[in-house]
Amino acid sequence: MDFLDLAKERYSVRKFDKRKVEQEKIDSILEAGKLAPTACNYQPQRVLLIQSQDGLQRVKDCTRYHFDAPLTLIICYDSTVSWKRSFDNYDMGAVDAGIVTTHMILEIAELGLGSTWVGHFDPQKVKENFSLPENIIPVAILPIGYPAKESSPNPNHTKRQELEITAF
Repeated sequence: MDFLDLAKERYSVRKFDKRKVEQEKIDSILEAGKLAPTACNYQPQRVLLIQSQDGLQRVKDCTRYHFDAPLTLIICYDSTVSWKRSFDNYDMGAVDAGIVTTHMILEIAELGLGSTWVGHFDPQKVKENFSLPENIIPVAILPIGYPAKESSPNPNHTKRQELEITAF
């Protein structure tokens, strides 16, 4: 599919059917995350792949926005690996994790699956529930699966503001 068509067609899926996601599709999603650019190519992304009932229950303890998806990825970054901007020591880890997440979301849509980017979660609870060390910072939760038949885009999905451009 043409990239802009894919970007237009993809929407946040909040209703999933119960089908499991095939391993080859999971591998493809993870490969898309691996190929994503990161600051100075430091690749600080760390991904939790959750598909066991126990793991999915732990996700539910961290956010109400799990949508009973059969697969969830939690995208994190390692703050001991992420590049820090020399001018102000700004940590690019969250930006890197965001780029990785976006690549995965687009691959998910290309594969005929659905997802939604969940930012509303308790990061400390994620760390506790999945025994993450302090240097692993959760950024996004991606519930993933096959969209339910009644799944549809939010009515605001196609509403876009004009891009503000300042030319010099």
